Amino acid sequence: MTWDRADTEALLDTVDRFAHEALVPHVNDWDAQATFPRALYLEAARIGLPGLGYPEHLGGTPAPWRARNAVSQLLARRTASGGLLASLFSHNIGLPPILKHGSPELQAEVIPPVLRGERIAALGITEPGGGSDVASLRTTARRDGGDYVIDGEKTFITSGVRCDWITLAVRTDPGNRGASGISLIAVPCDTKGISRTPLHKMGWHASDTGHLRFDGVRVPARCLIGEEHKGFRMIMGNFNGERLAMSALALGFAEACHDEALAWARERKTFGEALIQHQVIRHKLMDMRMRVASTQAWLDALGERIDAGDEGPDWVGNVCLLKNHSTQAMQANADAAVQILGGMGYMRGTACERIYREVKVMMIGGGAEEIMKDLAARQFGA
Repeated sequence: MTWDRADTEALLDTVDRFAHEALVPHVNDWDAQATFPRALYLEAARIGLPGLGYPEHLGGTPAPWRARNAVSQLLARRTASGGLLASLFSHNIGLPPILKHGSPELQAEVIPPVLRGERIAALGITEPGGGSDVASLRTTARRDGGDYVIDGEKTFITSGVRCDWITLAVRTDPGNRGASGISLIAVPCDTKGISRTPLHKMGWHASDTGHLRFDGVRVPARCLIGEEHKGFRMIMGNFNGERLAMSALALGFAEACHDEALAWARERKTFGEALIQHQVIRHKLMDMRMRVASTQAWLDALGERIDAGDEGPDWVGNVCLLKNHSTQAMQANADAAVQILGGMGYMRGTACERIYREVKVMMIGGGAEEIMKDLAARQFGA
């Protein structure tokens, strides 16, 4: 299908209404409760949110990256809750490997129920002690007749406690301790031998984050995603989309901080005049706008390139650097907003307080800053 500016504007209007009606009134409560209702997946599916970017024959709506980035940015700006959005849209890191590399039968089994909001999908890469070093993962999957038998652990898994499917990185070649012995398997999470423990975090309170253990978990061989031992490149490719999406979210959170700080500066009076009348406050606000504008321009440029099929090494390097730039903008704006709000910025219930707590996971998740710089340097031949 074709997609134009009017389609994006109509989509954003729908998403904005959904955010104001179904999300914003409850965000503080969900943060305090450290969860949100599972029924929210169904509500999001009723307006087609989970299906953006997926093919129609699987129940989705094909949409360019520019439109999907705009949706992520808007939801982040309105809700100011990374935890909510991380779990509500965890399928966007769990399903793409199945969509790109899975068999048609596996796609038909896993993807449509997730896009309808009936099932939850997650991605399982990180292991205790492993972090960004994917090539060192230890979770194994050995072939036994028509099954794979999985043993190992995963941690920091978004939607890990209540997901129904997890796209799991495993080592299928035990004799190879590097990247070439890794595969991806779609694991149904009601399988015997899986145990899950919730994790407690500094931020992202509304997000379900889990530690998973696999003890002799038997999964049909048909759940292998793509070719055996070829999972490392799939994982690396999936990271590119995740990092671009995280950049859009970080930009939205940076905007949310500016919105709140500007509103407060206009209303709050000190020494007989509004805060915004003080030059030092106006300068802080302009610095915040500058960070937002530079991030927006970079995000739009990279979105246009991927929509045009231009994903060369320099595009990958730019995505890595954009991910760092956007999260640094988010961090700086959160700090400035808390400072402008003063004591109120330290109180639960303000957007900047929640974003201040959540920025670190954005700077670490999907690849820590240091990893992003090193990967970008390699892409640019530095």
